[in-house]
Amino acid sequence: MSLTNKIKNLEKQTNLIFSKISDVVISITEAITICAYIRDTSQKVLSGATIKGATAYAISKDDGYFEIEVASLSDIITIRFMGFKTIERKAQFFNLNSCEIISMLEEEQVISPVVLNGYLVQGIDKRQDGSTLIDYSKFTLLPGLIESDVLQTVQALPGIISVDETVSNINIRGGSHDQNLMLWDDIKMYQSGHFFGLISSFNPQITQTATVINNGTDASYSDGVSGSIFMESDKKLQSKFEGSFGINLLNADLFADVPLGEKSSVQIAARKSTDDLLRTPTYDTYFDRVTQETEAQNNSSEVSNSNQGFDFYDTSLRWLYQPTDKDIIRLNFILINNNLSFDETATLNGALETRESSVSQNSMAAGLNYKREWNSNLSTTLNIYNTDYKLQAINANILAGQRFLQENSVSETAIKLEALYHQNLWKFMLGYNFVESEVVNLNDIDLPRFVRRDSEVLREHAVFGQTYYENEAKDFSVRSGVRLNYIDEFNELIIEPRLNIRKALGNHFEIEALGEFKHQNVSQIVNFQNDFLGIEKRRWQQTDNDSIPILKSKQASLGILYKNKGWLVDVKGYFKTVAGITTQSQSFTTKYELEKEKGSYDAYGVEVLFRKKFKHLNSWLSYSYINNTYTFETLEDKEFPSNFDITHAFTMGSTFSNTHWNISAGLNYRTGQPTSIPLLGNEVIDDAVNFDTANSSRLQDYMRIDVSALYKFKISNSFRSEIGASVWNLSNRENPINNFYRVNDNNDPIKFSRFSLGITTNAVWRLYF
Repeated sequence: MSLTNKIKNLEKQTNLIFSKISDVVISITEAITICAYIRDTSQKVLSGATIKGATAYAISKDDGYFEIEVASLSDIITIRFMGFKTIERKAQFFNLNSCEIISMLEEEQVISPVVLNGYLVQGIDKRQDGSTLIDYSKFTLLPGLIESDVLQTVQALPGIISVDETVSNINIRGGSHDQNLMLWDDIKMYQSGHFFGLISSFNPQITQTATVINNGTDASYSDGVSGSIFMESDKKLQSKFEGSFGINLLNADLFADVPLGEKSSVQIAARKSTDDLLRTPTYDTYFDRVTQETEAQNNSSEVSNSNQGFDFYDTSLRWLYQPTDKDIIRLNFILINNNLSFDETATLNGALETRESSVSQNSMAAGLNYKREWNSNLSTTLNIYNTDYKLQAINANILAGQRFLQENSVSETAIKLEALYHQNLWKFMLGYNFVESEVVNLNDIDLPRFVRRDSEVLREHAVFGQTYYENEAKDFSVRSGVRLNYIDEFNELIIEPRLNIRKALGNHFEIEALGEFKHQNVSQIVNFQNDFLGIEKRRWQQTDNDSIPILKSKQASLGILYKNKGWLVDVKGYFKTVAGITTQSQSFTTKYELEKEKGSYDAYGVEVLFRKKFKHLNSWLSYSYINNTYTFETLEDKEFPSNFDITHAFTMGSTFSNTHWNISAGLNYRTGQPTSIPLLGNEVIDDAVNFDTANSSRLQDYMRIDVSALYKFKISNSFRSEIGASVWNLSNRENPINNFYRVNDNNDPIKFSRFSLGITTNAVWRLYF
């Protein structure tokens, strides 16, 4: 036998621990056994807690008991239990002579703990307040995905889709994407996608959890009249170095979690596209999808395009510092960049001339969070952030000898202070929030010379209060709050009540009732379909409380949940009304494409989820019904279906997971998106398309089959790895996601269509160390 195998054999026979000091020295020590009982502060048994040492692993039993062996008194023992604060303690600080009782403290958060694990698949859990928690440390796999892409994952939940199959156009209960509040570690983000929306711009290696809220939002949050997605990095100090490196057919990434002494740790993540080294078929498919029916793909007949290039990267940093047991400081930084460029070449005066056109999209943000626990009942949190977003396009019209520069930028600074007081069965929260946001739009033409720069600044103050009650049996809870918002520029006070009620009926049934009023000041509009070369048409715009009103929403929902022996049935009904939308914000490409009118929409619907959990298999079927109707009093069609009125949507899938394999397959089917068509027999009037009643037709129904597989294996005690592959749209179905019409030289309407991704494969290899 080799020396290594001899040592392993001796360890099994003697229960001693052999540690290699050098090539010729091996230390031999007795294993130290640590035992204890896990309880909460009320001495209730916590079974299923995970206990991890340097080389061993244990789970607390039904009576809370565990025992674990360590090699040294300096080894760190980590104890975790969902909803409780993680304990990290050196072995020397445990009672080595007897099995002591260890009390774990509950996480003092207004957001309630998990009440249902594996809501859809492992790692997607249901919270007590009705929100959905995605924990990527436990996450398995969803169909078509091989990376834990946050904004692709949320689309697996009932009521959440993307009408154009992107992460930059997520529609929650019939709302447009700009009506979603997106926070990354409490920093508001105005950019959500790479490849102009095909993959998430938030690095999956540093994003540990995501919370999705459709209704009943915490009173400390504003914006997001349609829904909220909160992404968070790991909030615990790391005691040892961890890292990973991964590469797929689109990008490569690197992640490191580095302890800086006993009171501090830093996480760093970076990701970059691999097109500089190798252009893969997957990359070509994504590029064609982004540029289809744009100037980057189809220029005029006299102009040829060449040297088309696309690059993206992002980098993220999270630093934690815990100077005392009562204080924790978190610093965040994120940088996101997309850049597409191509050369336009034409013959002018007998000579070839070439100019470059480009479009870039980038974000940079930083945030500081300080939390102090004054005592066991009172804690305060201070959060400060600044976020900057910029979209820029340079369009070189080589035939006219013209350069057209467009810019859209957002700069926002916010401060939030909140205090949480806990007493017996009650929690009370009070806070103050200040937000200053500036939105700038620039249009600059060199020939003839034209420059227009619009800048709007808005300042808003808010105070909020909230109470939370949960009875001793933990089968009834209620959270109620109110937020008072004051906008300086308009001298306007907006009052927003929030309500969240949950009641368990026996062991198998639960009911919930949620309601909220919300508003937001910044939304997206489309001036022209060829804005920013047609690759990214939407620009952020500040409300002027007139032509672009303040968005205001009211929403209520009622749900019932049944769970028993691996079965889950979750049914929700809701009603939502949003006032203050404009035609420019609703992605019209046919009728009313150029209109600038104000209106509202009313949406009501039902969301149903069936899930069955076996030992290693999760299978689910979800269905969403929505009736989503616009009201525009000044348009010819005063009421008509919303552009996001996807009446029926079905999702079906299964995920198999064990120690080594994650395999998933699924089907997505939904009714086609509403659209307008030319009026039969009178298609063109005055050289413009004459449309029939708005959104009286629909695109072809959407259907997609996805599969994915991931294999995990251990290389050594220090290294583990995983390889995987996925196929998106396995049947290669051609799904139209948008259409528009233009009049040709013969005065006939010509239809143009944009399609979703065809069959698209991807593969990944990742190394953990």
